[in-house]
Amino acid sequence: MAKILVTGGLGFIGSHTVVELQNRGYEVVIIDNLSNSSIEVLDGITIITGIKPEFENIDLKDKLRVKDFFIRHNNIEGIIHFAASKAVGESVIEPLMYYENNINSLVYLLQEYKNIDKANFIFSSSCTVYGQADKLPITEEAPVKPALSPYGNTKQIGEEILKDTCHINPHFNVISLRYFNPIGAHESSNIGELPLGVPQNLVPYITQTAIGKRNQLSVFGNDYPTNDGTCIRDYIHVVDIAKAHVIALERLISNKNKADFEVFNLGTGTGSSVLEVINSFERVSGKKLNYKFADRREGDVISVYADTNKANKELGWTAKLTLDDAMCSAWNWEQKLSKP
Repeated sequence: MAKILVTGGLGFIGSHTVVELQNRGYEVVIIDNLSNSSIEVLDGITIITGIKPEFENIDLKDKLRVKDFFIRHNNIEGIIHFAASKAVGESVIEPLMYYENNINSLVYLLQEYKNIDKANFIFSSSCTVYGQADKLPITEEAPVKPALSPYGNTKQIGEEILKDTCHINPHFNVISLRYFNPIGAHESSNIGELPLGVPQNLVPYITQTAIGKRNQLSVFGNDYPTNDGTCIRDYIHVVDIAKAHVIALERLISNKNKADFEVFNLGTGTGSSVLEVINSFERVSGKKLNYKFADRREGDVISVYADTNKANKELGWTAKLTLDDAMCSAWNWEQKLSKP
């Protein structure tokens, strides 16, 4: 079976995608610099699949090490590129760090991979490329507006770099997956979201507050023009996201793509407010969450959710798992992490 490189493969979405790839029989090589992940995730993947994927601790900003990797691995048939810094709020505070990490790593990767006879590349993109959309749900034809955060801008720039690379190489094919808000954990509780330090995303902050690691959850803004005043996002189970990456990769490998650069939204097609996510957690866990309302957070858009028709029809992929499924699995994962 084909050998696939997964960058950031010990991260949240990356690790779940490695599991799905191995379950489909692919040989997987992981690159991760462990800046926002743990080597212990490798054990979780191995327990789930019965296969230990090959792992290399490489910082993709190190151009010479990237070059050396491709000299040693000259038979990579596909790349799924997750490796990037990804917190909207942090990117506003540390923009140069985000541009260096997210752009340089992509460029160095492409410089070594673009000339392979048939290069298949899946890009981890984001709904942040749409900014504050004029119309909901968001389709792939929605205009890409000026980014509201440096993080969002790195995804926009990344897609432009990939388009330009496709133009110069007829053998280079890309699918950019613009996903919305991945949450949850593997049903086995052997892998899940593992933020280092204070979580930048809602769900791990919820579970860490419930377990006692955090004193209180801050809900940023309760005066948005939504049903309950809180922001609305399209929360999608990470396992559904992972499966979509494998389907997209197989589309390229089997030459079923209709263009050298394709874009698909990955979401549920339904928006949930922050308070609805909290209510879901309380429902599945039986715990009351300690939270307070705080000022709006810079870089946050009001409401974002996907039109998933294109992915449903073209990829034959549909999100199967519910918000309650995701919150239950996230809570089970948090409880496992807290066991001595």
